[in-house]
Amino acid sequence: MKSLVLLIICLICICSSAQNVELQLFASGLTNPVNAKHAGEDRLFVAERAGLIKIVNSDGTVLPTAYLNIDASVINTGGEQGLLAIAFHPNYSSNGFLYVNYIDNSGNTIISRFTRNGTNSADPNSELIILNIMQPFPNHNGGDMHFGSDGYLYISTGDGGSGGDPGDRAQNLAVLLGKILRIDVDNASNGNNYAIPVDNPFIADAGALDEIWAYGLRNPWKFSFDRQTNDIWIADVGQSSREEINMMPYSSSGVNYGWRCYEGNLPFDTTGCPAVGTLTFPIADYNHSGTPFTCSITGGYRYRGTTQTGLIGLYFFADFCSDEIGYIEEIGPNFILTFDDQYPGNGWSAFAEDNSGELYVIGLNSGNIFKIVDGNLSVTERDTHNIKIYPNPSTNQLSIDLSNSIDDIISIRIFDTHGRETIKFIPKNNELNTLLTDQFSKGLYLVEIINSKGNKQINKLIIN
Repeated sequence: MKSLVLLIICLICICSSAQNVELQLFASGLTNPVNAKHAGEDRLFVAERAGLIKIVNSDGTVLPTAYLNIDASVINTGGEQGLLAIAFHPNYSSNGFLYVNYIDNSGNTIISRFTRNGTNSADPNSELIILNIMQPFPNHNGGDMHFGSDGYLYISTGDGGSGGDPGDRAQNLAVLLGKILRIDVDNASNGNNYAIPVDNPFIADAGALDEIWAYGLRNPWKFSFDRQTNDIWIADVGQSSREEINMMPYSSSGVNYGWRCYEGNLPFDTTGCPAVGTLTFPIADYNHSGTPFTCSITGGYRYRGTTQTGLIGLYFFADFCSDEIGYIEEIGPNFILTFDDQYPGNGWSAFAEDNSGELYVIGLNSGNIFKIVDGNLSVTERDTHNIKIYPNPSTNQLSIDLSNSIDDIISIRIFDTHGRETIKFIPKNNELNTLLTDQFSKGLYLVEIINSKGNKQINKLIIN
């Protein structure tokens, strides 16, 4: 039995660990979302793999018309191709520049700039191609992008694909694959629509490409900046044994993270590799064994918001195969990795950080976005409507007590983890409501309660 918690508007917390993570459904109805960023405001912009960018308002509503549609330019055969990432220029509010990372119809990585032409739209005809990187195979495209606090654009690339990095590209400084790149998109030089920052680490190396900031990566599908320290957290998808998380201090550059010489902390193919002392190993890694089966890490962010006090400083990640959410806690000189819980049917593809530092996790398969919240908040903090739901976990019957509810409740719905509505009803206010749950399949459910003011909260319910 999973040690999960349900606080629906108000329910006494059953704590399963020091950090008790809960997910609240924030937005739904998206199609294969793979990335989301804010633009210095309270909305999220969500990239769908097919080539659309959707706007999600701060209340979780999704605008029906895409902010940008470039599906004609994007190859979308599933897997690791498609529209992969977006990033907004630090001066987006004035210049309207949006950057996208996608795989084009030739199978190559394209980094492009588009320009906003309205509050809720960008001009699809405004494309300015910044980078075009040939991809030898359809997998391991990396694909994330972020602007650093220095104003430069950082881009992650995979090793070019197949398996085992057959071209040893991640260790090759003469190619852009298997790297973190750092470029200046505010200037142009040498016939390119970008320039090279003067402090990039390999400018003086005639055998290396100037764009490279770090190397030795297999498939850094997601990375992020710690908004407090500016350190880079890189989640690198492994081959067949290990998944790894690397932390690159803001003051460092030119770091070699070891692939294909090492997979996580284990040797993979050390033929012709540099001295082990020149490599930087992950701060944490985990293996592919066990139940549920883990096999592909999705990197997230370090929580630096203010409302989820028990989560401050935790780095969140997920595993795409097991549908588990995990976190890393820094304790003294050590980084402790913990898997918190499993949420089947989602296929965690990305995390998002909003303008206030709150975190969200995104399901490729479910099309849902969930807000990450601290389940250890006190009853007083969570008791916004004075509603009690019990027992949780439930076996045969669920009681929803509205006898002391502050506001009238107009709707209660229960969803499974695929986002399918299993029940909806209008409750009787100011009294105890009872639901039979013996026909429910065992597992995790989400309960949505909406009051007469339109306020909504969603939390977890376990059926045994």
